[in-house]
Amino acid sequence: MEISKEQIAKMAESYKKAETQHVAQRAVTKNGILESAESVEVLKRMSPANFAFSIDVDDQAVANQKMSGRCWMFACLNVLRFHIEKELDLPKGTFELSQAYLAFFNKLERAAWFLEHVVATADKPLDDREVDWLFTTPMADGGDWDMVCALVKKYGVVPHEAQAETHCTNNTAELNTVLSHLLRQDALKLRTMAQEDKDTKAAQEEMLNEVYRVLAVCFGEPVQKFDFTYNDAKGHYHADLGITPLEFLKKYVPIDLDDYIGVINVPGDDKPYGRMYAIQDSDQIPERRNLYLNVPMEELKGYVIDSLKDGEPVWFGSDVLQHCDRNAGVMDFDLYDLEALFGVKFTMDKAQRFATHESLPTHAMTIAGVDIKDGKPTKWKIENSWGTENHGMKTGNNGYFVCSDEWFDNFVYEVAIRKDRLSPEMQKALESDPIVWPFWNTFNPVSA
Repeated sequence: MEISKEQIAKMAESYKKAETQHVAQRAVTKNGILESAESVEVLKRMSPANFAFSIDVDDQAVANQKMSGRCWMFACLNVLRFHIEKELDLPKGTFELSQAYLAFFNKLERAAWFLEHVVATADKPLDDREVDWLFTTPMADGGDWDMVCALVKKYGVVPHEAQAETHCTNNTAELNTVLSHLLRQDALKLRTMAQEDKDTKAAQEEMLNEVYRVLAVCFGEPVQKFDFTYNDAKGHYHADLGITPLEFLKKYVPIDLDDYIGVINVPGDDKPYGRMYAIQDSDQIPERRNLYLNVPMEELKGYVIDSLKDGEPVWFGSDVLQHCDRNAGVMDFDLYDLEALFGVKFTMDKAQRFATHESLPTHAMTIAGVDIKDGKPTKWKIENSWGTENHGMKTGNNGYFVCSDEWFDNFVYEVAIRKDRLSPEMQKALESDPIVWPFWNTFNPVSA
């Protein structure tokens, strides 16, 4: 519609009568939107003084992904290190697995996946929706539960000391830019070869060799053997020398990631519960497909609570920056009263927010506890991977966050649950053929 001067005059007249917004204007112009709308009552209710949970399974020192999008990897490795510490009787918070080691292979696998898909779509024009989507982000950091499970099962894991972080693992923007440039360049060559009916296998291998070279310069080559030494909580010394990453996985990780499934809550009439889902073009690591079981939220929370009661933290994916104060470490649906601030209504529900890209899973963390009153959860303890400080200011409660149960309902999308915890009906659903979402679905981890 075309905006007329008369319409603008009516808007201005209407605003003159909105006295509450005149007060809000003074606050917002000085302090910004969120600080002006933040609820002191919510912060007090969720403050460190009230940071107590009836079920609390994890208080390890938090990790720090810094300026990288590896949250999905950090969260899984945080779950694994919890089980390793428990199994080996290590002092809590003294052990960490190497995220840099898996990050190397994630980048290499993503590059191989991209080159393969470029060849497979070479018969389509560059402005085809799928081809355009492929070229938009050849290299990024995003991932999901099944992807990190596939990396762990294929390449093993190593202690943090065996492969430490580098500047480029901590801040991946420069590397992603370089690799995206290289991969787009290679993709054009492969498309031409495929269109001329030439075999692209040798070219793909040489291109992947160049990606390996770039990764080795930025991350260092992935460790092949290392010495694992530690003192347990009783002070006893242990040493396992010359061990490989896959041997370490087999000997020291006491859980099998094949026993877990991504359980999601994505409401909507076109997304029935009790069904399996997959996503087109999300098979970054061919050995393991991204699969999801969609269930009602109350059922999802029941599985999480059962896991916590058994002393097991839970990997989960959520829309972290919605109604979130990073420094306070508080996530609460009532944290910011934007309706009162602006005099407008925000009425979309979870299904509508997901369908319109207003909300989607953007960050993975670990559920470390829950507070249950009168049989119902009221708040959840969250282990994040943002460290304990942000630009000199504290991040949450020593890096731990707390979210209200209403926030959990609205912004938690996925949890990793042991299959044997599922109801008999949902265990049967695991065997069904999945409904396949298109590649542009907001759940596709390749897009992140």
